[in-house]
Parts: sequence; structure tokens; C-alpha cells
Amino acid sequence: MSRINLVDPSSATGTSAELLGEIRSAFGVAPNMFKAVANSPAALASMWGSFGALGKGRLGAKLGEQIAVAVADRNDCHYCLAAHTALGRKAGATADEMASAQRGRSADPKTAAALAFARTLVDARGQIADADVRALRDAGFDDQDIVEIIAHVSLNLFTNYINVALAVPVDFPGVKLVREAA
Repeated sequence: MSRINLVDPSSATGTSAELLGEIRSAFGVAPNMFKAVANSPAALASMWGSFGALGKGRLGAKLGEQIAVAVADRNDCHYCLAAHTALGRKAGATADEMASAQRGRSADPKTAAALAFARTLVDARGQIADADVRALRDAGFDDQDIVEIIAHVSLNLFTNYINVALAVPVDFPGVKLVREAA
């Protein structure tokens, strides 16, 4: 049971009502995470705006979803792991690719570098080494990509913390956490 009220889109008002309508249009429903965040119109605008902005970024939806599941697993976030596994499949990733991403791995060296960096960033709470950034550059990422990877990790930390701290009920098909050592 959620530790916070899940805002019913049919009774929401103002900015929350407007944004929940956009979210419902995008997903076909308003997922529980957004209903929880709708308690703060500012937080909902921030979260939804970040998803929209990063969705138009250079990294692409598939890599964004792979980063999301790697971060979710590190943070024991059942909600985001389930949601982003489903979204990753919609973005063209195979079930095996999403399962590997959850573990911070990929058969593609460039994706593997991004996932390893994301996990290191989470585990080190941002206190990374020059070698971590160099590994991204060696894999073919430039400054724009590196900042975008960090933005994806940051957005997913926000969503993970919302879902874990507030015990938001998962409304996507469940996926088992693996939480392997980094």
C-alpha cells in the first residue's frame, strides 16, 4: 500500500490534471508513479518534462531504458525495473538485452560502457574517477552524450526514490531484482 495518496486523474485539478491527461494520452493510463508525484504539481512538471526532454535526446529510447533498468536494480526499485523493462521492450530491446542491462551488461561494447558508467555513478554517488569518463570517451561517447547519460541516471534516481520511499504499487508486469555486485 502506498505511503502517499495516489491522485485520481478524474478529480485532479490545475497543473496536475493537465499533466496527468498528457501522461494518460502517452501511456493509455496514468501509471501509479505519476499519480503519486501528482501530489506536487511542481514535481510532476519536473519529472514529466525530464522524461520528454530526454526522450528527444541523442542516446535514444532503447539505451535510455537500459540505463533505467541498470539504475533501478542498483536501487532495489521494483516499480522502475518493471516499468522500464516494459518500455525497453517497446523501444526495441529484446528480453535478453533488458535482462543484461539490468545487470549492467550488454553484448554491444558502447552500450556496455554506458551501463557500467551508470552503475558506477550510482554506487559512487557521483564521486567518479577520470578513468570512468575516459572509458565512455574510448567507447565513442562525446561530452553531450556523457551529460545525457548522467541526466538519465539522475532522472531515474528521482523516480526510484519516489517509488521506493513512498511504496508506490507496481502497475506493470513484475521483474525480479538481481542486485549483482558492481
